[in-house]
Amino acid sequence: HVLQNYPIRHAYLSDVNAEIILVYQTIQQRLGSLLEALQEYQARYDFMSESSRRDYFYEIRKSYNEKKAAVYLPFSEACIERAAHIIFLNKTCFNGLFRFNHKGEFNAPFGRYVKPRILNAENLKRVSGILQSVELKTADFEMMNERPDYQHSFVYLDPPYRPLSSTARFTAYCTQTFGDPEQCQLAKLFQVLHAKGAKLMLSNSDPRNNDEADSFFDDLYAGFTISRVPCSRRINCVAGKRGQINEIVITNYEV
Repeated sequence: HVLQNYPIRHAYLSDVNAEIILVYQTIQQRLGSLLEALQEYQARYDFMSESSRRDYFYEIRKSYNEKKAAVYLPFSEACIERAAHIIFLNKTCFNGLFRFNHKGEFNAPFGRYVKPRILNAENLKRVSGILQSVELKTADFEMMNERPDYQHSFVYLDPPYRPLSSTARFTAYCTQTFGDPEQCQLAKLFQVLHAKGAKLMLSNSDPRNNDEADSFFDDLYAGFTISRVPCSRRINCVAGKRGQINEIVITNYEV
């Protein structure tokens, strides 16, 4: 949105998950080969029975888990296959859940979709075009300290969301954990970047959805602008609990 609507001089996108950055790099640099691989998956999957789809899904998942993103060189054929596997699994697994276990293995189960859109060529072409002006890097939020000239920068921080209850423990979209200590560490970085003059935005879950007395983020970001925004929650193991829920958006400027 920012790149399409504002005159940006430099754009940086980083994530601690090497798998996600690998997909972005492939879309950015080798889109044609990626589209061909996804077209092959789409054509094959469309004519399978549900039982065959299930077997095929777990076959791809097994192949994916036997390898690690760190061993891939940029722009290699193996990199294209890896990115295609990730997109395929994301589009065909249960609820599009991108989740890893402690061994670093993708463990989301098979999703029973009638017509999953494994290949969305139009969208990928648009994303590729936008990514041409973006520097991509696998890194955690601490690398933000390396950037100069924060007085002319806008920084959006999107950490793993804080669980809304003791049983909602989905923070493992990568092998690293991200609990309350990491949330507090990120808040300190927010203060540092604010002092350097950056415009800042951070999103997270709103603890008050479940407990009105939970002021974790209100206390952590006291003095900043905290907006509560209604949004659709599409991933929940209980279908009846999907729907509208508040999230918080924290900025160091008035909205």
